[in-house]
Amino acid sequence: MLHIYTVKLVNAEIVERVRLKYSQKSLTFSSVNTLVFFTDKYFSEGTPLKAMVEFRWHGRGGQGAWTASELLARTALDEGKYIQSFPEFGPERMGAPVTAFTRISTKPIRLHCAIYDPDVVIVLDNTLLKTVPVTAGLNCDTDCLIINSSDEPALIKQTLKVDQGKVWTVPATEIALRILGAPIANTALLGVVAKATGIVTLEGIEKTLKGRFRADLAEKNFAVVKEAYREAKTE
Repeated sequence: MLHIYTVKLVNAEIVERVRLKYSQKSLTFSSVNTLVFFTDKYFSEGTPLKAMVEFRWHGRGGQGAWTASELLARTALDEGKYIQSFPEFGPERMGAPVTAFTRISTKPIRLHCAIYDPDVVIVLDNTLLKTVPVTAGLNCDTDCLIINSSDEPALIKQTLKVDQGKVWTVPATEIALRILGAPIANTALLGVVAKATGIVTLEGIEKTLKGRFRADLAEKNFAVVKEAYREAKTE
């Protein structure tokens, strides 16, 4: 099956982002300055498969948003993909909102900018839903929102006024407290990313954790990942 996408051209950077983000078969330009391209690849659930998937992480200082971004990127790298991972800090104080970004691609990545239209948004602290526009840039018809929350995904959709797209929730902090004895929820969200996108494997995450932490901490963190994978819900 062939999907056709049209994207209004704004500048050369936007064109390059489009070229890299999708596996295109052909490119044509019309007189109305619109880029048209085609793809026949898919994700398992029918979403058009992108050559590059962009993740935006929202958390607070000290919650490990950038660490989670790095762990995801490292896992993808070890599984043969091209990656970027970088933070964008606000005020440098504990508890202040922070943002991190991950790019994972089947092709070399030539972009060097923040991510404005993410495919996946991960929220480590659900209090940010009231103060930070976490859905900014998301295409709510096709993209994915993952939130550390014990609420049902349907309630999150209602709160954020999101009618379509995938919303995932997981009680990541509760899982971390139960297994790690500390409210460190970032690794739990990796399990949900693996379940929601399939872009990395649980085995790959386990290998990354073993390379990052001492043996006992790696084992506990992977137990958190697996439990979050199991408990994650979607709507």
